[in-house]
Amino acid sequence: MKRQTENRKMNNRPAGKAPRDPEMNLSPAEEENLSGKIEGRNAVIEAFRSGRPVDKLFVQEELYDGPIQTILREAKKAGTFVNFVPKSRLDEMSETGHHQGVIAQAAAFSYAEIDDILKKAEDAGEAPFIVFLDGIEDPHNLGAIIRTACLAGAHGVVIKKHRAVGLTPTAVRASAGAVNYVPVARVANIGAEIDRLKEKGLWFVCADMGGKPMYELPLTGPIGLVIGAEGEGVSRLVREKCDFTARIPMSGPIDSLNASVAAGILMYEIVRQKAGQAKR
Repeated sequence: MKRQTENRKMNNRPAGKAPRDPEMNLSPAEEENLSGKIEGRNAVIEAFRSGRPVDKLFVQEELYDGPIQTILREAKKAGTFVNFVPKSRLDEMSETGHHQGVIAQAAAFSYAEIDDILKKAEDAGEAPFIVFLDGIEDPHNLGAIIRTACLAGAHGVVIKKHRAVGLTPTAVRASAGAVNYVPVARVANIGAEIDRLKEKGLWFVCADMGGKPMYELPLTGPIGLVIGAEGEGVSRLVREKCDFTARIPMSGPIDSLNASVAAGILMYEIVRQKAGQAKR
């Protein structure tokens, strides 16, 4: 289900502002995840300058004084989306009562780089096996996918930087400790990373109802598995960059699976085929 969005006018925004997140309303899961927030101007500035990963920034509407401008510049450098919200919204989110017009939602775990994931595969002497998530929004799904990726022997997980859930406290808890073993990278453009990794020898398969049955596809070698957003699936632009589309055979009256379940099924089909290839 698509998260409800609210459009707000962006007139008279200051020059050099950070990109704005168009998804203004928080889902219940995001509300819960605010336990990872940082409140107050100095605290938020120091979080950015220390290099701490910040997934989202909430700034009071029509507040553009010097410290806020500094925070917006730091957010832009970090690539953090900014939500401009009413003061009443910040008051609801605040635990300290002294947010000073700004609250940052920090990641609960540090992000890796895709090259770190490739190095992990190289050090293990294995062909890279990477799971790409094209817009997963539910932190429980993200955590469950990371956990399954760990158990299936994937070398890492790649998530979108924008319009997707990050390593929130809920996602980390749902991974049941797997984030300690599976590096998670965050990128601005999934499609661009697919192009880059194809040059390194990886090929890509995405989950799609219009694809071939997964049993008919050769899911071995250096591979990237792409899982789409809940309800929407893999975006068209990303799907067109994939070498294959895989369909999970289903015979019941319901025609779709939870994203984390679909990811698990396809990961273990890859495991099954790799094991069969190793026996030959």
